[in-house]
Amino acid sequence: MKAIRRFTVRPVLPEPLRPLSDLARNLRWSWHAETRDLFQSVDPESWAASGNDPVRLLGSVPPARLAELAEDPRFLRRLAEVAGDLDDYVTGGRWYQEQSAELPAAVAYFSPEFGVTAALPQYSGGLGILAGDHLKAASDLGVPLIGVGLLYRHGYFRQTLSRDGWQQEHYPVLDPNELPLVLLKEPDGTPAQVSLALPGGRSLHARVWLAQVGRVPLLMLDSDVEENDLGGRGVTDRLYGGGSEHRLLQEMLLGIGGVRAVRAYCRLTGHPEPEVFHTNEGHAGFLGLERIAELAAAGLDFDPALEAVRAGTVFTTHTPVPAGIDRFDRELVAHHFGPDAELPGIDVERILQLGMETYPGGEPNLFNMAVMGLRLGQRANGVSLLHGNVSREMFSGLWPGFDPDEVPITSVTNGVHAPTWVAPEVFRLGARQIGGRRTEDAMTVGGSERWDAVGEIPDQDIHELRRVLREQLVTEVRERLRASWRQRGAGTAELGWIDGVLDPDVLTIGFARRVPSYKRLTLMLRDRDRLMDLLLHPERPIQIVVAGKAHPADDGGKRLVQELVRFTDDPRVRHRIVFLPDYGMAMAQKLYPGCDIWLNNPLRPLEACGTSGMKAALNGCLNLSVLDGWWDEWFQPDFGWAIPTADGTSTDPDRRDDIEAAALYDLLEQRVTPRFYERGESGLPDRWIEMVRQTLTLLGPKVLAGRMVREYVERLYTPAAHAHRAMTADAARELAVWKARVRSAWHDVSVDHVETSVSTVTATAELGTTLTLRVRVGLGALAPDDVEVQVVSGRVDPEDHIADASTVPLKPVVGPDTDGRWTYEGPLSLARTGPYGYTVRILPSHRLLASSAELGLVAVPAEDLGEGAGVLMR
Repeated sequence: MKAIRRFTVRPVLPEPLRPLSDLARNLRWSWHAETRDLFQSVDPESWAASGNDPVRLLGSVPPARLAELAEDPRFLRRLAEVAGDLDDYVTGGRWYQEQSAELPAAVAYFSPEFGVTAALPQYSGGLGILAGDHLKAASDLGVPLIGVGLLYRHGYFRQTLSRDGWQQEHYPVLDPNELPLVLLKEPDGTPAQVSLALPGGRSLHARVWLAQVGRVPLLMLDSDVEENDLGGRGVTDRLYGGGSEHRLLQEMLLGIGGVRAVRAYCRLTGHPEPEVFHTNEGHAGFLGLERIAELAAAGLDFDPALEAVRAGTVFTTHTPVPAGIDRFDRELVAHHFGPDAELPGIDVERILQLGMETYPGGEPNLFNMAVMGLRLGQRANGVSLLHGNVSREMFSGLWPGFDPDEVPITSVTNGVHAPTWVAPEVFRLGARQIGGRRTEDAMTVGGSERWDAVGEIPDQDIHELRRVLREQLVTEVRERLRASWRQRGAGTAELGWIDGVLDPDVLTIGFARRVPSYKRLTLMLRDRDRLMDLLLHPERPIQIVVAGKAHPADDGGKRLVQELVRFTDDPRVRHRIVFLPDYGMAMAQKLYPGCDIWLNNPLRPLEACGTSGMKAALNGCLNLSVLDGWWDEWFQPDFGWAIPTADGTSTDPDRRDDIEAAALYDLLEQRVTPRFYERGESGLPDRWIEMVRQTLTLLGPKVLAGRMVREYVERLYTPAAHAHRAMTADAARELAVWKARVRSAWHDVSVDHVETSVSTVTATAELGTTLTLRVRVGLGALAPDDVEVQVVSGRVDPEDHIADASTVPLKPVVGPDTDGRWTYEGPLSLARTGPYGYTVRILPSHRLLASSAELGLVAVPAEDLGEGAGVLMR
């Protein structure tokens, strides 16, 4: 029989055990070993049955056991120590509090998903895991961050397989009362709410749930409340589910409702108001509109309000392909804003202008969330060096006239939260070497270039560690595989073969991620005979563990999963290659440490960063990857292998896959497996162990989320906070008026004549020569204070395009003349040999601009100006 109503009965803890409730509600337990050990000791069987979830554990422990623990002096001492440690962690000064710079009072960090722990399943893949690691690292560093997301009542989906290997989705109902969450409440005890106006006089209401991630509050908006109609209650039903309007409402609730939730939280708790708003991908971009509306209500016009909002906004893009960006039909967006809907005080056309693709190659009727994010944020970044380059190319249409390398999008390479992803055995090995506190600091705060202490760990210890981790993975895989086959309909009598799946002494390769086509889940199957030879090699076999989810609407991805599953079902190889369904955090935390090789073979350059290989590396797993994302940036032969790519534009996609798969097989046959199995004089694989050591020594400090968050603080958050403080209402009005004046006058700005102090008839000059440039420019209605005239110089290619350019400002010396022209002069030093060239350009200039490219305006010499773009050295 089915219950007609569901509710949660909370346990009543004896008074001495009350601190357990606080420990369970702060998600620091998910990365703090001592806290997890304490909960395990409450009831080891219940702990395992709860999936290592303290909230579920406390709801299932028998009262008699709780009474027993309340009288146990040893347990109460441990409880007091762990509770005291959490209090010190939450209230004490950390890295952020030790900085001398004027840092932001607070930062609001918006993301559509957060992967903090498997006990709070609100993530689908890399974007959410990255956001969760960002919060945890910010907490460890003491950064006053407020996380903002949505609470999805079904989360993402759970994945199982049919008997024939087809992915099947299941959507468990998540009860917030059974999750590590508390409601944000008003002083009178009623739940705090935010509301959005919908077309037709309707409203969308949402409660605000609070997850405490160490020091960092995570606000999660939930529309499943009685005040909403059925459609409104379903807005936060599934992560990345539903149609276009459903997605738009989710993103309006995240951005607009999220700002309102932040305001409510700060009002109710006294938390400092954020000076910086960080949009993690375009999904939360509407937050800028809500902040414009706030300033408009305080008396600012739209344009000054836009400048004030831009000053304190950071936008991070995660996608290297336009297809990965949310885009909505113009009419759909217009329908949800304006007098009869949300933000009635803002002209709908102004809203639409922020997101429309009004640039060459854009779709003029589509509203692009990433484009809006870039127009509403004065600072933007990609998530690896290579992805920064790709992003500058992809969005260069927003800055016409500028070379892609001058597009104002920088990069901060992602990192991963080591305490979450490092196996306890790896941590203990480090603690044995340098002590527990120093190991914890090294993994959280970071700051060092190398972990040299790893060099002192004996080879035997590293070898034993790797085998223990491999053995644990084998056990985990067999348990999961058996459960998967039972779900597929197999009986126990059919599954005896699973006891022989995988071997703790065989080279183990891991491959786990989402399954869009560009990640190429099935590249390893390109030549099945060669793969079988590798799996079944008599002396140097390999074994492969694969996991991954295709999006529920992606039948192409599901076919890839089915193709791989059918191969792994083959009795000839099923003991050597397995597919594990329902990839998530809990599985990943076992998978990364247990693999010897982490395989990544995306189509370059479509992997923005790809952090799974970082998590593997922190456990001494070596990377075998295409040079994409972070691996392109940090690869060295000392600690891994690069799969050669055939990414020329003329290469046929099928042929490219053939070439790159063959390169993968060659690497495995000729370099990877011999290195793993060869033994030195000690009887150990000493060359392999040295690569493990180099991975930990050189990669370990780089891949930390602590390093990443420190970069955000120093390079983006702090400059944004300073810009926010400088952008007073008067300054914002001044900048808005100035921008409007410059835009309207720019058509009269020109470079009219360029000459140098030497003749360029011979097109040669000597290294070390300094030339004097004299440039005549037209500024129209503008003055020299409104612009900067620059000489741009550097090496040139055969088409005279300047590369590795350097810029030097020129100074006005004469003007205006009778024609209204100004003369500028300045030096040009010839500091390089070889083909060399220069040109002159004019850019807008104002003290409140973050970048000279901000307005997308530039004036350059006409092509027939002769010497204006002349080559000086050949």
